[in-house]
Amino acid sequence: MDSAPLLAVEDLHAGYQSGVDILQGLSLDVAANSLTLVIGPNGAGKSTLLKSIFGFLKPYRGSVRLRGEEIGGREPHVLKRLGVSYMPQEINTFPLLSIEENLRMGGWTFRRDTARLKARVARIYEVFPVLGERRQALAGDLSGGQGRMLSVAREMMAEPSLMLVDEPTAGLAPALVEQVYELLQQARRALGATILLVDQNIEDAVAQSDHVYMLNLGRIKAQGLAEEFTPQRTRDLIQECLVG
Repeated sequence: MDSAPLLAVEDLHAGYQSGVDILQGLSLDVAANSLTLVIGPNGAGKSTLLKSIFGFLKPYRGSVRLRGEEIGGREPHVLKRLGVSYMPQEINTFPLLSIEENLRMGGWTFRRDTARLKARVARIYEVFPVLGERRQALAGDLSGGQGRMLSVAREMMAEPSLMLVDEPTAGLAPALVEQVYELLQQARRALGATILLVDQNIEDAVAQSDHVYMLNLGRIKAQGLAEEFTPQRTRDLIQECLVG
């Protein structure tokens, strides 16, 4: 495996109001083909990090590099074409469109290449047969778990090399949490994609991950291989963040 990271974030400063940095010099690397997890207490800057990488927020300072190329501050549609996708916390589908129409929207950037579009839809149905069985159903009629599945599948249409995933298990019943993680792992296996995941469901998410970063107040508090983040160590680190 190439030792150079797929994504490199260095000394990143970003926020929602000029002069107020949520991210305060944050640096991290994401290895190709890894599932890298970002955890931390509320307000630590986890979602802000993903939004800054994907161009929803323009960094005040620092760099974001994809395969060595500077992408910091570029527009989301440009990053989409470079192979970066973003999954927000909420189910990201068009409820009044069918499953197949949603998938075709996911391939919007190559919509004129009908052969590629058809092949990608067929591949999605191979990976997620339940979507193929219900291809004409409206997205708004799907269950919560199937809605998440369609959200993941729609992002997979563009064959992203890097998937930014923000709180995919937020608000889900425990029975659906494992299903969501399996969806992400299916995307990883099917595409060879790299995943940068933000999640509050810490213990379960660590078990899915290769590398973990813990944020606190916009900085890295701890990092390491997932196996180093035992439940007890993770609880102790979170407690340290909360009590200062």
